[in-house]
Amino acid sequence: MFDIRLVNGRLTSTMKHLFVSLLLLGAFLRALAQCTAPASEFQLEGDYLLAGLFDIHHDSSAVEQDRPEAIDCSSKPFILSSYRRFQLMRFSVEEINNSTKLLPNVSLGYEIFDHCSDIHNFPGIFKLLSVDGLIQPWGDPHKNLSKVMAVVGTYTSTQALTVAPLFMMDLIPMVSYGAASSVFSRKLIFPSFLRTVHPNKDVIEVIFNIVQHFKWRWVAFLNIDDDYGNDGRDLFIKRIKDTEICLAYTKGLNQDTVHSKIFRQIEAQRIDIIIVFAPEWTAEALIHKAIQLNVTKKVWIAGDAWSLNKELPKKKGIKNIGTVIGVSEPKVTIPGFSDFIYSSKSQTYCEIAEQKSFCNQVCNCSSLASAEEILAVDPSFNFPVYSAVHAIAHALHNALQCESGRCNSNITMYPHMVLAELKKSNFTLLNQSVTFDENGDPNFGSYSIVFWNQSGDAEEIGFYNFHPKFNFFINNTKIQWHTKKGAPTSLCSQECEEGFAKRLHGIHQCCFDCEICLKETYINKTGNPYECINCTETEWSTAGSTSCTLRVVEYIPFTDSGAILIMVGAWALVVITLAMSVLFAINYNTPVVRSAGGPMCFLILGCHSLCSLSVFFYFGKPTTSFCILRFLPFLLFYTVCLACFVVRSFQIVYIFKLAAKFQNLHSLWMKYHGQWLVITVAFVTQALLLLFGYTFAPPKPYNETRWYPDKIILSCDINLKATFGPVVLLLSLCFLCFIFSYMGKDLPKNYNEAKAITFCLFLLILTWIIFVTVKLLYHGKYIQTLNALAILFSLYCFLLWYFLPKCHIILFQSYKNTQGYFQGLLLNYNTRQ
Repeated sequence: MFDIRLVNGRLTSTMKHLFVSLLLLGAFLRALAQCTAPASEFQLEGDYLLAGLFDIHHDSSAVEQDRPEAIDCSSKPFILSSYRRFQLMRFSVEEINNSTKLLPNVSLGYEIFDHCSDIHNFPGIFKLLSVDGLIQPWGDPHKNLSKVMAVVGTYTSTQALTVAPLFMMDLIPMVSYGAASSVFSRKLIFPSFLRTVHPNKDVIEVIFNIVQHFKWRWVAFLNIDDDYGNDGRDLFIKRIKDTEICLAYTKGLNQDTVHSKIFRQIEAQRIDIIIVFAPEWTAEALIHKAIQLNVTKKVWIAGDAWSLNKELPKKKGIKNIGTVIGVSEPKVTIPGFSDFIYSSKSQTYCEIAEQKSFCNQVCNCSSLASAEEILAVDPSFNFPVYSAVHAIAHALHNALQCESGRCNSNITMYPHMVLAELKKSNFTLLNQSVTFDENGDPNFGSYSIVFWNQSGDAEEIGFYNFHPKFNFFINNTKIQWHTKKGAPTSLCSQECEEGFAKRLHGIHQCCFDCEICLKETYINKTGNPYECINCTETEWSTAGSTSCTLRVVEYIPFTDSGAILIMVGAWALVVITLAMSVLFAINYNTPVVRSAGGPMCFLILGCHSLCSLSVFFYFGKPTTSFCILRFLPFLLFYTVCLACFVVRSFQIVYIFKLAAKFQNLHSLWMKYHGQWLVITVAFVTQALLLLFGYTFAPPKPYNETRWYPDKIILSCDINLKATFGPVVLLLSLCFLCFIFSYMGKDLPKNYNEAKAITFCLFLLILTWIIFVTVKLLYHGKYIQTLNALAILFSLYCFLLWYFLPKCHIILFQSYKNTQGYFQGLLLNYNTRQ
């Protein structure tokens, strides 16, 4: 029994050891089976190698180092949207490798790096450029090229600016899916750089159109303080130049930004529209702070880098900040990508010690994101990644002369050959024709305009198409504004009412005061809204006008009823003077004619007729000759008339009152024909004065616009200096005539011409006083009629009150026209004396 128990114990021990050995073998076989999966998500073997640069992690901190140190990207914040783009490149390569049409019998491989820093990721770049671990800058370029045919990346402009020059040396194509800075369009600097994302100028154009669409004029522009953001800001400033949009405030954002200071400044300037041109991590920090600081009632315009963010629209308090409108790439569903993600996340990747990956090719992403989270994250820049990989594949396909299901394996491929075919790209991908322009920028694609709705989704409300032609549209009815009404306004100053000009207040053209345009000026708002424009001389306007109105041109035509009556009166005067001259000529030797002046009567009557010529030139449209003839005949010949009456008045007074005292004077007067000498001197003096004055400053047509804003009164402009001398001479003669005639007021009845002259002068003076008074009070067109009437009345007063009584005696009281009757009157006068 003892032996049996001993044997049984040994058998049991052996079975235990066998069972343990079987367990260990199973574990080993299971581990071996797992390692048949891909060694790493970052690497794939293939005939031709593509490089990928994706910022799966992001390092935004500025760390001061006292010694060189490689960056560990896996320790930095994880960017799920970038990880999705990283997976999209892997999917694109797998899709191409599984295709029988694109690159048949050729496989693509990839080497992808977690490019988490703008300036500290050079080890990965050097690995891509190295050949057998060495970089030989001075070697034969055709013998010392790396296996990399093209590079997909980078995401940010600063990253691209840092590494692109290294790839440009060997003309390795670099197709970026996110670097949008304008500098990459300069082919002299970046000859092998292309991109499948639209440059900043296109995004800025969409943002500009949104601002214009809602007529916002007072905006803030917040951008990340790097090459991408600063370029966007500069493009925006350039785009709004010479428009009504004003950039009220701009600020570059970085990790040291004090957001509270920014928001205080925005509130102080009453800015309600905030454009945020920054990547998602910068925008997230800004929006979080806005919610925390209770920034409300703003309109936020998101750039394409964060407009499709999935977390912010659902964040608590996001609705309080206002309304968010964004620019994004159209959402494109890529067939098979979801299945790829689920399949990829179900695999286990081996990280065996001896196969440990290169630095920045490590990501414990499986524990950070599930397949559902990857598929639900912001899909921005997915199609650019997808189209970048396919563009490179099509370029290889053409360079390898692939046709009939096979590629030419005898062709030695170099990166510059791929570049040449890339520039000629022209293929269709998901219904989009993929081509590049001469700057390597995409000739395809469009932008969507999105609104963060109440459900926390980015709802598409419009679009902006670039190709084949420009097309912009926004459906305003889909936007639920925070104002609960229509689109909010954003103005530094309220628009001026019609007829008001803007007066700039400060440095911004959107800040202004409104001033009404005075009469005779207007504001042209389609032109310069800051200046009141003077109306022309032929136009007028009231205060606050937006245009000028043509003035009504007024003058007295010959057909005017008043003009006709006055001209008839002038012709009647000529006829009357002619009739009187005939009557006086027939009765020339009678006492009445001799006492009236004898031969001087004919001179006076003749000058009256010539003076009447002036009347006719007060009617019709004034010309230079008309203006001269309005004044010249009257001033010249009326001077002769007055000179005659001065002489006649003097003779009467001298004979009856001064002859006894100044006997010699009479003899001299008669000897030298004093009366004709005085008349001649007066005439010649007046003629010289008029000749001198009219030579240097003749009367000329004048448009009178001062008194009636809506009218132009056509008149004649008289130079006061030129007419001063003739008028003074005329007034002097009138004054002398009045003195002499007044001195003879008590002479015999039949010799009392002095009384008649005095009365005529009184009427003359009264006529012109009335005319001058009316001219001072009334400035209309009928002042010309009144002037002509004053001249005509000045002529008629002497004709009717001096000559007509003489004619009456000759015709009806002939007994008084005898020598005896006159002698009797003289005898009675001498007796009283």
